[in-house]
Amino acid sequence: MWSEITTLFRDYMGTGLIVIWFFVSAVYLFVVEKRKHIRILFLYVPAILLLFFFNPLFARLVYSVADSEIYYRILWLLPITLVNGFAAARLYGQLKGKGRYVLAACLAGIIGVSGSFVYSNPFFSRAENLYHVPQSVVDICDAIEVEGREVMAVFPAELLQYVRQYSPVVCMPYGREITVERWSHLSDLYDVMEAEVIDARALSQQAKAEMCHYVILPQDKEINGNLEEYGYVVFGSTQGYVIYRDTTPEWWNFQS
Repeated sequence: MWSEITTLFRDYMGTGLIVIWFFVSAVYLFVVEKRKHIRILFLYVPAILLLFFFNPLFARLVYSVADSEIYYRILWLLPITLVNGFAAARLYGQLKGKGRYVLAACLAGIIGVSGSFVYSNPFFSRAENLYHVPQSVVDICDAIEVEGREVMAVFPAELLQYVRQYSPVVCMPYGREITVERWSHLSDLYDVMEAEVIDARALSQQAKAEMCHYVILPQDKEINGNLEEYGYVVFGSTQGYVIYRDTTPEWWNFQS
């Protein structure tokens, strides 16, 4: 358990410079800061949090009732930025002349080299619209929305996390949680949708069982069979996806 705790802390530290700055700031404030409320907020509270975090008994208790991956979030409670900023401002106020410039340059340098260039991360990409979701989601939702009511649509896995961010009236039989293995959510419809080759008959059966008005598939997805044979028509296509609409009459008792 101790090794797991220390590994989490090491991973949380990143390059370690900001956390080292935090500990140096805490020592500095412990020596020079005499106001009780400041000491409580910036010294005693962080110390208590770290004592809990590095306590194997407490960690074992948390691990027994929650996912081990969330234990590191206790560290989010550490006022690292506040302590660093307050200590830096206090020291800056005590310095005179060039000492202030040297301090500011050193701290700016620490901030500059303590992280990585965010846009080099493969999970970041240029926003395609004001909503910061793929344009395909915007176009699909705009196409299938019906004024005055909700519609049910099943999307490919790569779009699941974005639909709810954009539209409150396009419902889904499952969301992003289905893609998180440790949450153990199961769905026959998801298994059919994400198969290497989609079985049209199985897809239509599962989609109808979930009362999906629409089925959205990538244009290049291989399908064994024809969805049109099972009561679906091509409603439209956009941004590399095909929208299929279920023609079951009782589901469409409104003007579309």
